Amino acid sequence: MNELPLWAAVLVSLLLILAGLVTLIGSLGLLRLRTFYDRMHAPTLGMTLGTFCVVLAATLVASLLQGRPIFHEWLICLFLFMTAPVTAILLMQSAIRRGIAPVPPSKTADDDHR
Repeated sequence: MNELPLWAAVLVSLLLILAGLVTLIGSLGLLRLRTFYDRMHAPTLGMTLGTFCVVLAATLVASLLQGRPIFHEWLICLFLFMTAPVTAILLMQSAIRRGIAPVPPSKTADDDHR
């Protein structure tokens, strides 16, 4: 079997498009969110859900092409699921120790006229 069935190709395509959209939205969170602590959540969530969709698509393709279940990709996914939140937590703890305020300073009336 050298070719994917149509239903599998459509499903894999949708999973990859969803992965790209989720990752893009997570990346846009870096621009949109105001504080360092808020910015930590968007890329972490975008990366983990995007990775899940890509790994699910890769597992589906590999399993259908080889005719047996393939789960090697899930080891990579497991590693990323464990390291992404831990990295975010460590970055937030270092920000706390450096004294980065959790809330940005509020704008004053003088700032609007500058």
